Amino acid sequence: MAAQEPTPTAILHELESVVETNLNRHLAIAKEWFPHEFVPWSQGRDFDGPLNGEAWDISQSKIPDVARTSLIVNLLTEDNLPSYHYEIAALFGRDGAWGSWVHRWTAEEGRHSYAIRDYLLATRAVDPIALEQARMVHMESGFTSDFTMNALGSVAYVSFQELATRVSHRNTGKVSEDPICEALLAKIAQDENLHMVFYRNLLEAALEIAPNQTMRAIADVIANFQMPGHSIENFGRKSVQIAMGGVYDLRIHHDEVVGPVLKKLKVMERTGLTGDGEAAREELANFLGDLDRNASRFTERRDAIHARQAARA
Repeated sequence: MAAQEPTPTAILHELESVVETNLNRHLAIAKEWFPHEFVPWSQGRDFDGPLNGEAWDISQSKIPDVARTSLIVNLLTEDNLPSYHYEIAALFGRDGAWGSWVHRWTAEEGRHSYAIRDYLLATRAVDPIALEQARMVHMESGFTSDFTMNALGSVAYVSFQELATRVSHRNTGKVSEDPICEALLAKIAQDENLHMVFYRNLLEAALEIAPNQTMRAIADVIANFQMPGHSIENFGRKSVQIAMGGVYDLRIHHDEVVGPVLKKLKVMERTGLTGDGEAAREELANFLGDLDRNASRFTERRDAIHARQAARA
C-alpha cells in the first residue's frame, strides 16, 4: 500500500525551507536595475488637456501594430499586480520565508508596469486616453486564480506562467523595431525568468514531497492554462493578432514554455507515481500530443495566410 501523501497545509510547511533557500539564491543573483534609465524621456512632450499640448495621433507611433497590441496586453497584465499580490499573500501567507518572497516578488513586479507605461507615453506609441480607460476596466474586474484553494496548483501555474510572460516580453521587444524598447523588455524578461526559476524549483521539491498530488496539479494547470491577462477587454482578438505576429502562439507555448519546464522537472521519467498521479501523467502526455498537433496546424495556416498576403503585395 502506497504511503499517504501530506495535506496541502503540510506541503506548504515542508516547502518553507525550500522557499528560504531559493529566496536567498534569488537575492544573491538578482541584479538591481532602474527603469528610468530605459525610458527615452527626451522624446516626450505635453499631451492635450490642461497643459495644452499636442493631441495623440496614430501617426506619432513608430512601432508596428503587433508590437503595440502586445505592449498594451503586457502592460495591462502587469497593471493588475495588486490583485496578484492579494492572491498569493492570502495563499502563501505574509510571514516567514513565504512572506518575504511574496513581498520581494511584488516589489520586483511593480517596476514592470510603470516602466512600460513611461516608455509608451514618452514615445507616444499608444493612445494615452484609451490606455487609461482600458486599465480602469481591467483592474475593476480584478483577478481570481483558478487555484486559490490549491497551493500546489498555484505553484505549478506560476512555474509556467512566469516563463510564458518572459517569452512574451522578450518577443515583443524583438518585433518592436526599437532598440530602446527591446532593451527595456529584456530587463523585464530577466526578472520574469528569475521568478520562473524560483517557482520551478519549488515545484521540483513538491514532486519529491507529494508526487501524485503535484503531478495532478501540473496536468490540470497545463490542460487549463490561461495567461493572467485573459480578462482584458477583447483579449481573444488581441491574442490572435499577437499569435499571427509570432510573438506568442501555440508553437511557442509548446516548445518554449511547457516543454522546457517539464523537461527540467523530468516529469515523464519520474518513478514512484501511483493511482491518480500516474493517471494525471497519462492525461498530460495525451494533452501534449494534441497541443503539438494544434500548434502545427496553426503555424501552417498562418504561413499560408502570410504567403497569400505577400503574393497580393
